[in-house]
Amino acid sequence: MRDLTPPKDSLDPIEIASRDEITALQLARLKSSAAHAYANVPHYKASFEAAGVHPDDIHDLSDLAKLPFTTKADLRAQYPFGMFAVPRAEVARVHASSGTTGKPTVVGYTRADIDLWADVMARSLRASGTRPGDVVHVAYGYGLFTGGLGAHYGAERLGCTVVPVSGGMTPRQVQLIEDFGASTIMVTPSYALSILDEYRAQGRDPRESCLQVGIFGAEPWTHAMRQEIEQAFDMHAVDIYGLSEIIGPGVANECVESKDGLHIWEDHFYPEIIDPETGDVLPDGELGELVLTSLTKQACPIIRYRTRDLTRLLPGTARSMRRMEKVTGRSDDMMILRGVNVFPTQIEEQLMKQPALSPHFQVELFRDGRMDGMRVHVEALEGQADPGARARAAADLQKAIKETVGVSVAVQVEDPGGVPRSQGKAVRIVDNRGQG
Repeated sequence: MRDLTPPKDSLDPIEIASRDEITALQLARLKSSAAHAYANVPHYKASFEAAGVHPDDIHDLSDLAKLPFTTKADLRAQYPFGMFAVPRAEVARVHASSGTTGKPTVVGYTRADIDLWADVMARSLRASGTRPGDVVHVAYGYGLFTGGLGAHYGAERLGCTVVPVSGGMTPRQVQLIEDFGASTIMVTPSYALSILDEYRAQGRDPRESCLQVGIFGAEPWTHAMRQEIEQAFDMHAVDIYGLSEIIGPGVANECVESKDGLHIWEDHFYPEIIDPETGDVLPDGELGELVLTSLTKQACPIIRYRTRDLTRLLPGTARSMRRMEKVTGRSDDMMILRGVNVFPTQIEEQLMKQPALSPHFQVELFRDGRMDGMRVHVEALEGQADPGARARAAADLQKAIKETVGVSVAVQVEDPGGVPRSQGKAVRIVDNRGQG
């Protein structure tokens, strides 16, 4: 893989500023953002007053802990436009979540917000190793989902050529990557595996592709999957993080020269880690739930949003801004099986160590008498038809999960292609406990 470290003179000055400079900027922007939310969003005025606090009470960054949290339920309760802090006529664009678990969460952007989003996405692409003039293949979904358009605007802002493919039609994805000479692909990691399968199905060597950088987000993925993708394509694979409630992708990104966690763009988004049970703020280095506060958004300022993503904050390395570890799971995606907390990433970590199995998997929860059971559906590698070898692979994975995660699960090895493929976020968990 080529050395794609960006030159220092290409960085924004704030990326390599001192911590004192960063915290001074954060405090000024926090005061302004909290005052903006309080003055213009009835929900925030009411929640601040219920907590007995006022934006004028913010004298230090630690005072942020005095302010109330914002949750997805709060956003849904204000559906559709109750969280807007500017007149609706000043909102240049609206995005929303899928609404699969309730009302969609709606977010709005002024033109300045869209410019901000393009800027942090361009910064993220540059940190990933993408350069002006590169061809960027965007296979995130377009539409109300923030992934596709966020990636698109950031790549254009950086000065790249954008191929707005969106998801689906996997054979065509491979054809366009090759025909248009894409050097960067932006896609979910699970769909990247489907693209990898298609390369092999077409008899193409993925290591001979023109891809040099893969920017993967929208779902948790492991270091083992990074190694799988990097080795398969001979390209750099980096993590990007974001969520629509904050702005979309571009809240944090790994730097290609270090790949040691995602640097949070702290000049625009202030991070905290809390105990998900008590809400207490935890010190840097402690594992907990990520909470984010926007510092510069106009249309939808957000104060102390509980992301439900589990991670920890670490000092900066390639940049001055702090890093977050790769997300290990979500507090609301957590499965509890016979008293043991289980995350899909833990299953994936063990699956990636099994040489006879492909990286595709899905977890099925079912009722076994009065107890909950878990079945992990995996795939044999192409050409692996020996029933004995499949049985040994299933037994090895069962043993590894038992020893590392602490639960007994069933493993079912499917034929190649037997696990449903994703063209967006992977559906890792299927809950059939209500069906028997």
